[in-house]
Amino acid sequence: MFAPDGVQGHQNPTVIMPPKIVKAPAPAAPGAPAALTFDPTNPFIVQSDRSVLVEVDNPKYTEARDAIAPFAELEKSPEHIHTYRISNLSLWNAAAAGFSAQEVVAVLQKYTKFPIPQNIPTDIAETVARYGRVKLERIDADTLKLVCSDKPLLAELARNKKVKEYLGEKLDDTSFVVTPAYRGVLKQALITVGYPAEDIAGYTEGAMLPIALRETAASGAPFHVRDYQREAADVFHAGGDVRGGSGVIVLPCGAGKTVVGIVAMSLLQKNTLVLTTSITAVKQWRREIIDKSTLTADEVKEYTGEMKEIGPVTVATYQILTYRPDKTEDFPHFGLFEQRDWGLIVYDEVHLLPAPVFRVTAQIQARRRLGLTATLIREDGREGDVFSLIGPKKYDVPWRELETKGWIASASCSEVRVALPTDATRMEYAVADHRAKYRIASENVAKDEVVAELLARYHDQRVIVIGQYLSQLHRLADRFELPLITGSTGNAEREDLYGKFRRGEVRHLVLSKVGNFAIDLPDANVLIQVSGTFGSRQEEAQRLGRILRPKSSGDGDAHFFTLVTRDTRELDFAHHRQMFLTEQGYSYEILDERDVLPSKSAAG
Repeated sequence: MFAPDGVQGHQNPTVIMPPKIVKAPAPAAPGAPAALTFDPTNPFIVQSDRSVLVEVDNPKYTEARDAIAPFAELEKSPEHIHTYRISNLSLWNAAAAGFSAQEVVAVLQKYTKFPIPQNIPTDIAETVARYGRVKLERIDADTLKLVCSDKPLLAELARNKKVKEYLGEKLDDTSFVVTPAYRGVLKQALITVGYPAEDIAGYTEGAMLPIALRETAASGAPFHVRDYQREAADVFHAGGDVRGGSGVIVLPCGAGKTVVGIVAMSLLQKNTLVLTTSITAVKQWRREIIDKSTLTADEVKEYTGEMKEIGPVTVATYQILTYRPDKTEDFPHFGLFEQRDWGLIVYDEVHLLPAPVFRVTAQIQARRRLGLTATLIREDGREGDVFSLIGPKKYDVPWRELETKGWIASASCSEVRVALPTDATRMEYAVADHRAKYRIASENVAKDEVVAELLARYHDQRVIVIGQYLSQLHRLADRFELPLITGSTGNAEREDLYGKFRRGEVRHLVLSKVGNFAIDLPDANVLIQVSGTFGSRQEEAQRLGRILRPKSSGDGDAHFFTLVTRDTRELDFAHHRQMFLTEQGYSYEILDERDVLPSKSAAG
């Protein structure tokens, strides 16, 4: 995995720190309760390297997991002990969302078994304090300045090779001129050296666009903005203050991230560019905007490989933006960012933002930027770029909390372990290279019988069979006579099948990985995952999200089955994928194929 210099994966960035002498251990952060004795009832073991071990079987596990989630990242999730890491980036995201160092330390003190290592409160306080020590402010319409009241720190930063090339003349001991074109790349450079800038330089206003929310949707259904959707949009907007206007909202699939985007548009009243993952998602966004706001079809345009229209609200795909006929040429559709005076750019599924779009985003920092995602995890490790260029995490709600309130469906998750069917297949697996081993395990034909049993069990419900490998999906679609949607399925046919599924005319559907993102299947309540991308936590999040939307009919619960070949590399990768569900409070029931198949159960 590659990331900017100094930020690789989830490692902490290189940090420039002024030299100092530590004479004695620092006291705990002010206001944090003391934890001086051993408390065996608590689930945390906090270690000096900022890792936290969490006992899963502890009665306080659920509340402790929810408390640590805003400022720590889950690294490992075996059965009994989970490992979290308090990274610089996780602390800076927490700080941007309003958490203080004292609140972070208080959570650790509340749930720790042993006294917290003496370095931890000071380390956390110093890391949190780095967010905002350096600020970007505006001098006039054409000039910005980098401001830091810590004169030695600013002098050190100005000499750093990653930072100094973006600084102009020195204004005084606490500030340097910054050319607006360097606003984004300077923020990237600063986060790699451990001092994320707070950007309060403001935004280009953008062209006005009157927009109001409907009380009754155009479809005739009542429309009410949920409390968390309104709160998320309000936090992003921040009353129009310069501290609002850029950031990421993290909400589960099915929780209505599109509505958050529409509410943000109504707060700003500006021309808006929406970027999303596919033509299907473009049509879904356009349908939702017209249905739930006073904007008309003439005001909401599509910009895709099929249709290139630009209007006051334009919805485009990442694919069209990153298309270029010749690799030696630049990206011809990047001009879309300057086609209108945009007041807001919405990045849907921001964890999938392609690298070239980061580049153009660095150049348009004067535009307000809203990122929407179910997970901040990026498989390429570029979370630091999301923080710098889109903005920090501004709002996050645990999936289980929304499930408890009925905003998303409750879900049961089961992993069904299946053996390789024959000695010949086992031998083929044994002598294959690493990549081939994963494919052999993923395409295991023994999974087909489990699929058959689950399709029969849920014959009257809406079931999605989803996988990675087309040969496997064609085999299943042919055997069970089910419609199949892949990347080569035409958009008209794709929309027709999705429509039939929504109306109940088609109850079982086979999808390739095109079904991972931004499809609106509100009544799907069973998902059978037959194969997946190598250990992708973001994919697990998206696939579970396909069945979490509240149900309008039938079974209100969602059922997520993932089929995995035992004693293979697929099982190892499955454990990594499942970490995302662990973070959100879900757990897998581990089943053997004999638990699902009546014939094997009887034979056993």
